[in-house]
Amino acid sequence: MVELSAEPGLHVVLEDMTPRQIVAELDKFVVGQSRAKRSVAIALRNRWRRQQLPGEIAEEILPKNILMIGPTGVGKTEIARRLARLAKAPFIKVEASKFTEVGYVGRDVESMVRDLVDIAVAMVREEKRGAVQEPAAARAEERLLELLVPSRPPIGLGSYGRLGGSLGSLEDDENGEGGEGGGSGEKEADDLARTREKFRAKLRAGALDQRKVQIEVEETSFPSFEMFTPQGVEEVGVNIKDMLPGLFGGRRRKQDVTVAEAREILLQQEAEKLIDRTQVAREARRRVEQGGMIFLDEIDKIAGREGGRGPDVSREGVQRDLLPIVEGTTVSTKYGMVKTDHILFLAAGAFHVAKPSDLIPELQGRFPIRVELDPLTEADFVRILSEPETALTKQYRALLSTEGLAVTFTADAIAEIARLAVEVNSSTENIGARRLATLMERLLEEVSFEAPDMRGVELTVDAAYVQGALADIVKDRDLSRYVL
Repeated sequence: MVELSAEPGLHVVLEDMTPRQIVAELDKFVVGQSRAKRSVAIALRNRWRRQQLPGEIAEEILPKNILMIGPTGVGKTEIARRLARLAKAPFIKVEASKFTEVGYVGRDVESMVRDLVDIAVAMVREEKRGAVQEPAAARAEERLLELLVPSRPPIGLGSYGRLGGSLGSLEDDENGEGGEGGGSGEKEADDLARTREKFRAKLRAGALDQRKVQIEVEETSFPSFEMFTPQGVEEVGVNIKDMLPGLFGGRRRKQDVTVAEAREILLQQEAEKLIDRTQVAREARRRVEQGGMIFLDEIDKIAGREGGRGPDVSREGVQRDLLPIVEGTTVSTKYGMVKTDHILFLAAGAFHVAKPSDLIPELQGRFPIRVELDPLTEADFVRILSEPETALTKQYRALLSTEGLAVTFTADAIAEIARLAVEVNSSTENIGARRLATLMERLLEEVSFEAPDMRGVELTVDAAYVQGALADIVKDRDLSRYVL
């Protein structure tokens, strides 16, 4: 169960979050755009509502896909990024412009569903690994003890009493009296048990972490080549690996590592042995089908009817290929067949050149909820620089504090940066909030370079400092086109 820390001491489970709580979480990172936040919050809540209904009704309720429209740099992608961290369900962000029509060289649209299933499998496997952590740790510890104190003593050491004595430097000579060889089988077993318990205690205390041991690890490299099939390039590689494990993997090699490194490697190996891969694949498919989300960015780049000109590869063809995925079809993956009927699609685009109406009508109808994001104002820039938990001013303060340099931004400095951002956006290309990152980097370029020699210095960035660093570049329109 994924939990979000809304404030110290308060944990909110996402499945139980109301739309108001989801918007409040997004407000911590994204300034403004309340309509877009409300739409995605309602969409998330509707997933939960559908899961509470009987199967017959739930099967008929399809997700209401969302199309976010707005200029670049206003928060479309940021909302998706933060939504991915909030959502318990599998989530993937893809660029619509990288897909090509079936028959052309490139990625087909079904690959995003396969990638989503891969993400879901990784999520489920990580949860299962956490569930078997204790038994896997116990088994890994036994394997590690077997490496340190083998069941059969090396030739020439006699009984385990002598083995323990030969490692007296690690045992602080506690086992010295057991150095007589040739004891009975019971005595050897007792010596082995005592020696292992002493090593177990030292292992858990970390006293043996730097000791070298030799373990077997699987070869991870395999020949790479490409084959084009309807299932895509990535599917072929996996299927051939399954058919020819001796050629593409499964081989093991010995590697010398420290005990600390061996513990982690053995823990992963034992956890994988305890995990039922079939159950993982089944649960991953269920999560994708019932709660998967796909964010289609830059969808405006595939909008537009065919005009017989330009270098683009059949943008309308990509839309036609995308249509069955959005409206519901079955996609073949290496983990089994996956239905896309109830996957939620969030699409976004600036639509500077094309318009939403340039999408084919069938695809337009599959995005019934349209949200227009507002252009950012100077007041919004001030809030972006000061309010979010990950504001740029806070990021630079944290970065420079590692050098022992204390940087403080005054309110008038933040206001001046916001004013300059609006001025540059209006005189050149409007790239929204991304302009702030360019200005901040230029503003603190000299400080970042000299920071190692400024340990202990307290630097206050005010409006005068900002004007001195940026005013001339902003005024020179030709220069600002290249520098800012």
